[in-house]
Amino acid sequence: MSVLSRLASTACALVALTGMARADALTDAVIDQHILPTYERLATETAEFATLTENDCAPTSEAVRTAWGEAFDAWVAASHLRFGPSEADNRAFAIAFWPDSRSKTPKALRSLLLDSDPVVNTPEEFATASVAVRGFYALEYLFYEPAYADLTSPDYACAFVKAVAQDVSRNSAAILTDWQEDYADKLRHPDDRYRSDEEAHQELFKALTTGLEILADMRLGRPLGTFDTPRPNRAEARRSGRSLRHVQIQLDSLRQLAQLLSEGDTELSQHLTQLFDKADRHAANLADDPSFAGVSDPQKRFLLETLQQDVREIKEIAALDLGPKLGVEAGFNALDGD
Repeated sequence: MSVLSRLASTACALVALTGMARADALTDAVIDQHILPTYERLATETAEFATLTENDCAPTSEAVRTAWGEAFDAWVAASHLRFGPSEADNRAFAIAFWPDSRSKTPKALRSLLLDSDPVVNTPEEFATASVAVRGFYALEYLFYEPAYADLTSPDYACAFVKAVAQDVSRNSAAILTDWQEDYADKLRHPDDRYRSDEEAHQELFKALTTGLEILADMRLGRPLGTFDTPRPNRAEARRSGRSLRHVQIQLDSLRQLAQLLSEGDTELSQHLTQLFDKADRHAANLADDPSFAGVSDPQKRFLLETLQQDVREIKEIAALDLGPKLGVEAGFNALDGD
């Protein structure tokens, strides 16, 4: 090999090593300021919920319901991060099986409670149960739908609450551990999973657009239905009056992600801030209808549609301005089929 060839080969090797040691600043910021803190909060809140239920597990307990709500809040803030560890072993659906378009949860839960199914006896057994009876939404039925509390004994209801709390905590901890020990590095240092910084950016951008789609088409779109056929009973977590709360939590979480992705572009960042501020104002106008029960009323429907349009406008600006800045397109997301 000639001297020039050896020098060229050495230079390429140095570049490769430098690339391995370098973490993309934007990816770093999203991981360290958004993804890891969001999953750390989820792991903490679900662990506290599970610990509480060891001594207080009655479905009627206000302390239990409060801890459930705080853990649920933490999940909603993370619900757009539907890639990597959250998708492994069906963890996301085990934590939160929604939307449940075929009403599997009430049917499966009713059967489990009536039979006093022993699947709740150990964490290992409960991990084999249908995702329809695992997670936050199954507990909402037990906590806020009186008919379900009467389907089984207080002791079994208590055992079920414990089983779900332990299950969501274990899955949340597993997601965080995978991010901390492995997946964060896959994003920081493109290799086999992500072959370039642009592919990592694509994944992060997709998380933003996925979240905006969940907001517009599911959290708002499902109860809106059509003008002639509104669907208030399809509102997420309506039994506990949390429908609007989930929209506001996700708006806040997506705002943070959008701002991190727009880093370095002051004009775009300011535009996104204005759009999120407008959405927040319109969400606040719905404070007297937290479960979207009034969607059949033309005036309240208009408020909900206005908020939905705000979210779609944010998604449009993300596609037109933020995507090109990152050199990516929206592409497929976790909501798409095969």
